[in-house]
Amino acid sequence: MASTSASSVRRLIEKPSASIIVNVPTSDSGMATTGIRTERRDPRNAKMTSVTMTSVFGSFAYVAGSLKTPMLYQKPLYFASLMVGAGDADGSVGGAVNSTAETVRAALHAVGVHPRARLVSSVFIMALQDATQGHHGLMAFADCAVVIEPNAMQMADIAIATAESTRVLMDTEPVVALLSFSTKGSGRGPMVDKVVEAMEIVRARSPELNADGELQADAAVDLVVGKSKAPGSKVAGRANTLVFPSLESANIGYKLVERLGGAMAIGPFLQGLAKPANDLSRGCSAEDIFNVAVVTALQSETD
Repeated sequence: MASTSASSVRRLIEKPSASIIVNVPTSDSGMATTGIRTERRDPRNAKMTSVTMTSVFGSFAYVAGSLKTPMLYQKPLYFASLMVGAGDADGSVGGAVNSTAETVRAALHAVGVHPRARLVSSVFIMALQDATQGHHGLMAFADCAVVIEPNAMQMADIAIATAESTRVLMDTEPVVALLSFSTKGSGRGPMVDKVVEAMEIVRARSPELNADGELQADAAVDLVVGKSKAPGSKVAGRANTLVFPSLESANIGYKLVERLGGAMAIGPFLQGLAKPANDLSRGCSAEDIFNVAVVTALQSETD
């Protein structure tokens, strides 16, 4: 696992440099920053230009009137997101002392949704102990942090967005499995119907994408089981990108793989924003901050 993760990070930091605002509570994170330029600015001592304030704050004038715009930028999360939205930084990393909801809210308000995106969701890159799984031991899990109970359309959006994240972050073609407790009609019910409908939407919107569903998790990642349960599937047993039917199942799934399987969970990374702005888990380590910062730099090159 360690060598896989290290080589992945090494590949990321060899990319051209980017300016990333890292919003962490300490004065010195202790991170190496080879390949990227991080900036630390205190929002209490900084001033936003009138052009920045007008262009960025004008994009979320719908926010409740109780929100005091002139003082909002002094909140570290908003300050970092405003710099990204205004083009003064290529990306931001926050959430070390904030919830995911607060981090996403700041990014939505100040950075906004990408014109081609319908939804903001998240993805974890899992560095597994077993290098034969996924792409040399790397797999994408979504959505583990943002969309609680996606409907069929939203699940399809998440699948398409996560496929692109697999291309960018793992440097490989996505093999996407839409997960369920059923494989090819082995189970019935509304939850299965949702995944089946989501798969139909993916096929209609991205017919070139190598995706399949509904698949159980074992059928998605184990070749023997995949051939038995879904014969003829080009995804079964080969998936490197797993799309879960709910945040509940995704969050439980990635934490079990991390804690019981010894995997490293890198992320979550937000998908669907106009520019990169990513979230950290509270209580994150310096290595966690570094991993998210270098991936944010890589995301900034693809916008």
